[in-house]
Amino acid sequence: MKVTESKAEVYLMALQSLSRAEKKAVISRLLEDESLRRDILDLALIRERQEETTRPFREYVAEKKRAYQK
Repeated sequence: MKVTESKAEVYLMALQSLSRAEKKAVISRLLEDESLRRDILDLALIRERQEETTRPFREYVAEKKRAYQK
């Protein structure tokens, strides 16, 4: 386990040991930081969509071009 993963595990365990109200307070404080909030939302979206099928970016751009030209 890498150092970063190890530290993350320690912080997660600490967060899980808090009461529900304390967890909400910590998470609320994290979300107050705009940059951190964007990172958290990005990571949540990636996790949510990681099982979706992918397609080449050029294909996507071509589709958008066709839709725009209509």
